[in-house]
Amino acid sequence: MSQQEVADQLNALATARPHGEAVAADASLVGKWEKWPGPSGRRPTLATLGLLAELYRCDVEDLVDFEDRRRLPEGELRILRHVAHAAITPPAPASPAVTNPAVTNPAPEPACGSDLVHTAAVKSSTWASWAETSNVGDIALEQLLHDTRAIAADYLTADPVALFIRTCALRDRVFRLLEGHQPPRQSTELYVAGGYLCALLAWMSSDLGQLRDADTQGRTAWLCAELADHNGLRAWTLSTRSKVAFWDGRLRDAVNYARQGALYTAPGTVGTLLACQEADAWSVLGARDETDTALQRASQARETQRGQDDIGGLFSCPPLRHANYASAAHLRCGDPQRALAEATAALTQQAGHAYGTVAQVHISAAGAHLALNSPDGAAQALQPVFALPPERRLAPVTARVQELARPLTQTRLVGTVARSLRQRIEDFALDSASRHALTTS
Repeated sequence: MSQQEVADQLNALATARPHGEAVAADASLVGKWEKWPGPSGRRPTLATLGLLAELYRCDVEDLVDFEDRRRLPEGELRILRHVAHAAITPPAPASPAVTNPAVTNPAPEPACGSDLVHTAAVKSSTWASWAETSNVGDIALEQLLHDTRAIAADYLTADPVALFIRTCALRDRVFRLLEGHQPPRQSTELYVAGGYLCALLAWMSSDLGQLRDADTQGRTAWLCAELADHNGLRAWTLSTRSKVAFWDGRLRDAVNYARQGALYTAPGTVGTLLACQEADAWSVLGARDETDTALQRASQARETQRGQDDIGGLFSCPPLRHANYASAAHLRCGDPQRALAEATAALTQQAGHAYGTVAQVHISAAGAHLALNSPDGAAQALQPVFALPPERRLAPVTARVQELARPLTQTRLVGTVARSLRQRIEDFALDSASRHALTTS
């Protein structure tokens, strides 16, 4: 087997052992295990040796030679002396982290003399040997981030329930790795990956109408951002929490989360999105001046943007998404002409984004047509929205479509087209993504 084949099969074995140590190996990490105890090697844990023995169909003792034994901590040597089986997996400690043998198996301290100095050096060496062990390789970390970016991109076009399940599986893998042992730098990268995945799950949960669960995911994402001390993750997490608060009717919270997120310097388009979200909340509150000010900040953020988005896809704010927020805000603030112009320009001039974003731009255009006493124009604008299959009728889309039913009841819009639109809106909301998720899960 090549080293990459060993890594792939080892990862599969670890995944099949839900109560064992999580492993995210790659060819580089396998090579470092093989080189240990050489200067460029890295000592494998006993759990890893057990998985390797199972993979190679041998005993763990077959994998360690004299030099390996000489460099192993005393605590692990004791286990090797008593267990000579292919699947060595030490009992799970009270804490999920890999136990430091220098702490759990301390050598008796000599009273004085050169033995005292030597023992202190041995204990430091033992700890250093433990500290350099890792259950994840750098290439595997890179792959985890790549997989997270792929999910964020696929969510723009794919079935949300299927993507939710895929995201949960990747988050579980990251969390299991964090329960193992790795150097601080790798732990930080895992916290970043786990935080972005929880933020994605928060966004997806709210799209499926589960706002309380979305809030829980958002809090966990924030914890990961704090543990990683990562401003980009902080900003996107606060953007997600602003979105959840908005659809939960907590508009002041939505404003506060968006403003707090803007305080963190982060690359990419998150500054634009945060300002858009603040404008969104102010427009529902009827605060026109605050809405206009926030929209101006969104335009300024786009003009001064630096760098690229960490994740992209769902966690990005291209011009079409910006226009979606702007057109909705103008409509709520009583300027349907401007809202219609913004929506029309976005649909004809901007590249597509998520199907949910495109649908909401069409909804803004329909709302503007209704405000301008044109139910025929509204019906035409809503055709692409009504064509969405049930599994893509996200909660924000159905909520905004239902908002159009209110102006359709006005006497000036009573007629065949208006009655037909009201019926189609009712039918559309009856079979949504949230209901589809509940019946298929």
